[in-house]
Amino acid sequence: MSSFRALVRRDLTLAVREGGAIGTALGFFLLVVALMPLGLGPDLNLLARIASGILWIALLLSALLSLGRIFESDHEDGALDVMATGSLPLELVAAAKATAHWITTGIPLALLAPMLGLLLNLDGAAYPALVATMLAGTPAVSFIGAIGAALTLNARRGGLLLALVVLPLYIPTLIFGISAVSAATLKTGAFESSFLILIALSLGSLVLGPLAAAAALRIQMQ
Repeated sequence: MSSFRALVRRDLTLAVREGGAIGTALGFFLLVVALMPLGLGPDLNLLARIASGILWIALLLSALLSLGRIFESDHEDGALDVMATGSLPLELVAAAKATAHWITTGIPLALLAPMLGLLLNLDGAAYPALVATMLAGTPAVSFIGAIGAALTLNARRGGLLLALVVLPLYIPTLIFGISAVSAATLKTGAFESSFLILIALSLGSLVLGPLAAAAALRIQMQ
């Protein structure tokens, strides 16, 4: 586990030093949400009703921008080949990189969402549920995204192909994330069930994501 933690710290340090991927994701998130009121008009009731959906969709698209860099940089400089032959199993290498992506991208996006909710007239009762659901759901975003990043590692125009591979897999997370926030807003009592399913999706991705990503990496590096 010391090797796993060292790899996570390494990726966190590199992400902070580069800063571009994090800044791009946060900037895109802000831009998408800020433009929505301009496109939909000044109807505050309409904005409040669709605010949770807009925030979740914007978060998924923003996280998608940085998924390609999970393995790409290490593949280009040969570090990924060294990791594949090291003592740490490739499954744990994929898990460490997905964990670093979640910490550097998923958590900042989840924490930025409440501030952007002000632009959409989000109901005050929904803010705790919004943060909780995004923190619970973004691990699935990173670990499922790691599968797509591994599958498209050697592909030309991999960003477009990555979106086509990953976005359909995000649909369950999107559905239950939005339904949990909506249930908290409307006080229908369905928040707990949707939230628990969202956690189950993230836990499932934590187990299956590294296995699938490692299998894809082995094929790509042959």
